Amino acid sequence: MKTIRIRKFTMLSLFFIFLMPWIFLVVAHFVETKTFRFEMTDSQQNNLDETIQLIEANSENWTDPAWQNQLNHHLQKMNMGVSIFSEANKVIYQTSAKQGFKETEEFSVIQDGNVIGRVAIYQSNSRVIPMIAAFTGLIIAFLIIGLAMKRLIINPLEQLSLGARKLSKEDFNVKLPSSRITEIAEVRNGFQVMVAELKESFQKQVELEDERRFLIAAVAHDLRTPLFALRGYLDGLEQGIAQSPEKMAKYVAVCKEKSAQLDRLVEDLFTLTKAETFEKKLNKKMVDLSQVLKQSIHTLRPLAQQKNIHIVESAFEHNCIISGDPYLLERAINNLLDNAVRHTPGSGEIVVQCYKDVDQAIFTVRDTGKGFSAEELRRAFEPLYRGEVSRSRSTGGAGLGLAISKRIIRQHGGDLTAGNHPDGGALLKGWIPLAKTSQLLEGI
Repeated sequence: MKTIRIRKFTMLSLFFIFLMPWIFLVVAHFVETKTFRFEMTDSQQNNLDETIQLIEANSENWTDPAWQNQLNHHLQKMNMGVSIFSEANKVIYQTSAKQGFKETEEFSVIQDGNVIGRVAIYQSNSRVIPMIAAFTGLIIAFLIIGLAMKRLIINPLEQLSLGARKLSKEDFNVKLPSSRITEIAEVRNGFQVMVAELKESFQKQVELEDERRFLIAAVAHDLRTPLFALRGYLDGLEQGIAQSPEKMAKYVAVCKEKSAQLDRLVEDLFTLTKAETFEKKLNKKMVDLSQVLKQSIHTLRPLAQQKNIHIVESAFEHNCIISGDPYLLERAINNLLDNAVRHTPGSGEIVVQCYKDVDQAIFTVRDTGKGFSAEELRRAFEPLYRGEVSRSRSTGGAGLGLAISKRIIRQHGGDLTAGNHPDGGALLKGWIPLAKTSQLLEGI
């Protein structure tokens, strides 16, 4: 829809207000006088001179009815009126013209040095009706401009005000008005964007609140399970149920395992909170991503060897220099490798790749497990989601590892995705921007 600036609308409105009376004035004057000239025409002046000469030349016939009848026909033909008064100011002859709509030409008739009478000639006043028409045009112009302002400016502003009041009550079903005024249209567009963003923000707030409640409930569940087990075994030790050294050693081992689970859950929760809260406080350095991967592989290899899982370094490209926090990056990679070890069956294989692609450092972690289901792909990076309806600990983990890794990678300007490899198994692929030349020179 084509719009017009309010300044231009104002100028056009003023022009229209000045133009309408002028049009009405000219048209009314033309209808009245059959000419566009506003001063007295030569024809009108000749008619006036002829009438004056006729009255002055026949002063002795002023009281003659026949002459008066002749004068009356002449005046009708000339569209004039006349009043003739004696020297005593008595009416001798007068037409029925209304002085309010006549232009008067008055003069005295003198004969032999004496005033014998006074004459008043009434000509058609061509200015009264045009002035009335001009005033009418001015009123009509104000009415038209007023209606236009109401439709184009006042109504849209009132609807925007109503929409703002609805928004204050969290009613996002706001119908925004359209307007041909550019400024109001721009305000409407900005208002529409604000409504959409507020609606999206409100929806996110609702989702975050649901996630917060779920997170609290899940954390309470995950803390309660090992705590109950830990308390049970400690009670058993206290009450002397475990009497043999072997049984006592078993109870102690279970207690250590449960305490390790609690320690890992608390650490994961702390890391997740840190990733969300301190996004702008990364301890960035120049880091070779391939070396971070190698360090993580070295850390997780003993755990993989317990299940006879082989970790393969495939297509490792060196000098994948990025700007990042070494500790957080290693933590993210550790989580990915730990997830792969836990979901890879015994004697399986984990393949890790690292290479450069244009301005990105790309890494992949592929295992030979059963891979992700459709539901797991959709929710893989949700905190505390493990893809297990029973929430059993058969595979271990608290369901925070992938969520932590994704947020850490995103903090470094990259992203992490989950999928399935064509040959089977889960495939996690991430990328981080390579360090720019200026960053390499600065060393940060």
